[in-house]
Amino acid sequence: MARTSGQETREKLIRAAEEVFAAQGPDGAQLRDIVRLAGQSNPSAVQYHFGSRAGLLDAVMAGRQARTEEVLAPLLDELGEECGVRELLTALVAAEASLLADDRGRRCLLISSRLTHETGLRTGRLHPALDGTSYGRLIGRVGDRLGELPGPVRLERLDLALTLIGAALADRARLRLDSTEPLTGDELFLADLVETTTAFLHAPVPGGA
Repeated sequence: MARTSGQETREKLIRAAEEVFAAQGPDGAQLRDIVRLAGQSNPSAVQYHFGSRAGLLDAVMAGRQARTEEVLAPLLDELGEECGVRELLTALVAAEASLLADDRGRRCLLISSRLTHETGLRTGRLHPALDGTSYGRLIGRVGDRLGELPGPVRLERLDLALTLIGAALADRARLRLDSTEPLTGDELFLADLVETTTAFLHAPVPGGA
């Protein structure tokens, strides 16, 4: 029997992790289930190739980010410097929604929706993994256009807006994986998600705080 390379084994573990993390959650997932699904006999395969559960999760999310960056980067480059929040969110939602095209992407949407507040936005500094990415640049541009909001409100709203987008797309991904018919078609769903999130970000601050 031909031996598989280390890279092939890593890819098998990543693909298995996508399935198990999506089904059991990043925190509840059993590493032994991932190892078994990947067809590995060594129970320490995850530790050997990724160092830890966190290292494997990082690898899964890196692959997810790479896929959305391929879509988002050209969309962001096409937007002029004067574009508004709606246009920026349209690009973001389109890039994230590209993951709905296949089961791998759908599982990654489920996983990332459970990693709440991992962007670092509430601290005012994006997570290092987002530094220099199109995603990070887009979020920065959205924040710049909300300059009328008090700083803490702006950061909290941005974080919650990203959570809303992630949760909505994860719900759509779950329906696809379960072969359940959604209430609305994709075009209306995505357009409504952009409008809803835009309205949320632009809502007046209660009491003029």
